[in-house]
Amino acid sequence: MAGRVTRFAPSPTGPLHLGHAFSALTAWRRAGDGTALLRIEDIDRSRCRPEWEAQIFDDLHWLGLAWPEPVMRQSARGAAYRAALDRLAAMGLTYPCRCTRADIRAAISAPQEGVPVGPDGIVYPGTCRGRPMADAGPADAIRLDMGKALACAGALRFHETGPAHEGWHLVGDLAATAGDVVLARRGFGTSYHLAVVVDDAAQGVTEVVRGEDLFEATGIHVLLQRLLGLPVPDFHHHRLIRDAAGKRLAKRDDSKAIAKYRSEGLTPTDIRALVGA
Repeated sequence: MAGRVTRFAPSPTGPLHLGHAFSALTAWRRAGDGTALLRIEDIDRSRCRPEWEAQIFDDLHWLGLAWPEPVMRQSARGAAYRAALDRLAAMGLTYPCRCTRADIRAAISAPQEGVPVGPDGIVYPGTCRGRPMADAGPADAIRLDMGKALACAGALRFHETGPAHEGWHLVGDLAATAGDVVLARRGFGTSYHLAVVVDDAAQGVTEVVRGEDLFEATGIHVLLQRLLGLPVPDFHHHRLIRDAAGKRLAKRDDSKAIAKYRSEGLTPTDIRALVGA
């Protein structure tokens, strides 16, 4: 583990819950004698709140975790995301998309054998594919032409260290399983997929620690890393913490919030025991 760099990258859109605690504790444990970083993923300015960010810092410090300063914030990284997007556009791999969610649902409403669903939901049917970037307007999203991107990148693989998928994995046909993913959303200037690979490279992350619900998105990230000439880290997808009904915890699960457990007198040791960390 010596020299390993991991990160915990929450969004300040609500309280941290037990799932976040497990992910953070796993990232710090995986770092070993290396470095565990905290990154604030706050590109959704309409939902992010300074009080939630302050709560993140407070909860993590309470758990006994520390990290190098200053903390990277996505809201300050617009220039880096634009540069990456421009590079992909110069390669002829992007196009503007004016479709709304309703448009996409309408486009796939004709009877067919199932609707393909990928990491971002329904796989985009390619309605705007072929539009030139010169036609891009402020209301457009920017998508990756997945077919062209895969042809440009060639064979792709990544190394997984998580127990459920440990080993080397070949990236499959993302054109079929993910489609033309969004690289920049209206009002955001980027998307999760683009921002995360640019930020991980900038911070020298050597092992991406995150929940197993993001395993299927890994091929997209490896593809973008190849296209942008960025290093491909190891990936460690850990188990999810679920409620009594087996449902993955979400920000709205205030009953599982770390702050609530703290107010009830639980200790960091109790939290570690609750999540099995």
